[in-house]
Amino acid sequence: MRFFLSVTLIGAAASTSAFAEPGPVGAPDRLTASEIIERAYAENGGDAWVNPESLYMEGHALFWRGESFVRYEPYRMWRVYPQVKEDAHAADGRVRIEAFNEGEVVFQLSFDGEHTYDQTGRLEEAADSDRWASNFGFGVIRHALDDGYQLRRGPDDYVDGQAAYTVTIIDPAGGETLFNIRHDDFAVVRVGFDTPRGWHERLYSGFYRNEEGGWRQPLRIRLFYNGVKANEIYWTAFQTGEDYPVALFQIEED
Repeated sequence: MRFFLSVTLIGAAASTSAFAEPGPVGAPDRLTASEIIERAYAENGGDAWVNPESLYMEGHALFWRGESFVRYEPYRMWRVYPQVKEDAHAADGRVRIEAFNEGEVVFQLSFDGEHTYDQTGRLEEAADSDRWASNFGFGVIRHALDDGYQLRRGPDDYVDGQAAYTVTIIDPAGGETLFNIRHDDFAVVRVGFDTPRGWHERLYSGFYRNEEGGWRQPLRIRLFYNGVKANEIYWTAFQTGEDYPVALFQIEED
C-alpha cells in the first residue's frame, strides 16, 4: 500500500510540474496591448481589414435545437461598416443575416441603420431591444486605437491549444470586449463579452485568404453562451468592398 501511494504521489508531482513548467511561447511581456492590436491589424489584412466598406459571407451553419444540430444552408450575411463606433454591442452600420433549410426561410434579420426587420417585415422598437446584443462585438477591434477607447492587457492563455495574447477593449460607452490574439500569427481566435443571454464567446479557426496578404477570414466560428455551444458557422466564401443598396437591408413581408 505504501509503495502504491508513493508512486501515486510522485506521479502527481511530476504531472503538476510538467503542467506548470511550459508557459506561453515567445516573449509576450515585451508587447503592450496597443502593440498587439497594431500587429493584428498588419497581419489580418492591413488597412483593408481595419477600414472595410463592406463584407459578404456565405456558407452553412449548425444550430443546436434541443437534441441535435440542424444544418442551415445557405447561411449568409451582408455587412456595411460604420465609420465611427461608440458602443461595441449596439447595432450600427447595416447588416443582414439569413438562414435557409431545405429551401425554406428559417429566419431573416436585418438592420438598415435605423430600423430592424425580420422575415415578417419591419419590427416595432419594443421588439428590437435585445435582438442585436449578441450579434455585434468583433468589429470593435477595428476601432481599438481610436480616440475615446482604452486597452487593458490581460494574462496570456491558450485557445485550441495555441498560445494567445489577451487584450480587453473598452469602448467609449464603457462596454468591455475581450480578445485573444494568437502569438504566432496574430489571428483573432476568441472574442468574449456580456449579453442578456449571459457570457458570450466566439472561437475562430481555419483561417484563409482570397489573395496573399489580403483579408484573413475564419472558416469556422463556434458560438457559446455561459460555456455551452449554441451553434457554429462555416463561412466558405467571402467578398469585401462591394456597394450594397439600403433596400437590401429593408425586408418586406413575403
